[in-house]
Amino acid sequence: MNELDVFHFEKDRKSFEDYAQPNGGLFWYARDLAEMLGYESFQSFKNAINKATRACLTLEISVADNFIQIDREVDGKSESDWKLSRFACYLVAMNGDIRKPEVAAAQAYFATVAAAFQKAIQNATNVERVLIRDEVTVREVSLNSAAKQYGIENYPFFQNAGYRGMYNMNLGPLREYKHVDGSRSLLDFMGNEELAANLFRITQTEARIRSENVRGQRALESTAHHVGRKVRETMKELSNTVPENLPIAQDIKQVRSSLKSTHKGFAKIDHQPKRSE
Repeated sequence: MNELDVFHFEKDRKSFEDYAQPNGGLFWYARDLAEMLGYESFQSFKNAINKATRACLTLEISVADNFIQIDREVDGKSESDWKLSRFACYLVAMNGDIRKPEVAAAQAYFATVAAAFQKAIQNATNVERVLIRDEVTVREVSLNSAAKQYGIENYPFFQNAGYRGMYNMNLGPLREYKHVDGSRSLLDFMGNEELAANLFRITQTEARIRSENVRGQRALESTAHHVGRKVRETMKELSNTVPENLPIAQDIKQVRSSLKSTHKGFAKIDHQPKRSE
């Protein structure tokens, strides 16, 4: 037996592998996967598909090779559907509703299969982290643009003010405290909780600048610091945690590389010759 013979996330019905459709390699229908993952509404399942395609784009992996939108006949009527590669199914499962036991079982299944050909077991946290990190980059660009529009003269000072408000220290000492090389962005070593908090800080800083028409270097720095301080206070109130004490995470570059290895490994599985019984 190999990993694909052993791991199933349905005990009473067909396994994930039984749903595979041959087409050169293998593919799975999204509607079948939705049923396997315990979704009653295909419309709500599309949210997981949308996040999965975003992850593909972020990793610079071809969406067209992994998600093919089609129309097919289901119960006598034409319905929209997708042909999903194994990697696409993996991303969808990792972005599924973890409250569903079928989703939790699917995540464990795919993590175990991934572990068969790479050391780093991929899980939902890693996939979500890549998505949040990408969103932070997008929002940072937007904040930079807004700051310039409202009269920023020295963006690094403005950026540092936001970090100082949130972490109670300047960016340089924070790097030392976190043991992160000065040539790399701190964001690349933040876990999901810390990244999400910084995403909130960045978006709310821009929102406050625009809504209150904040202008000039000193006023903009003050706003960045104020918002950062509010995020810090909220974290302390809700979770009794300060952001500088959150543990650093694996280098996001390694996470991306590992996910790309997962993509290649899954493709290899589905294009290897079948063994004779």
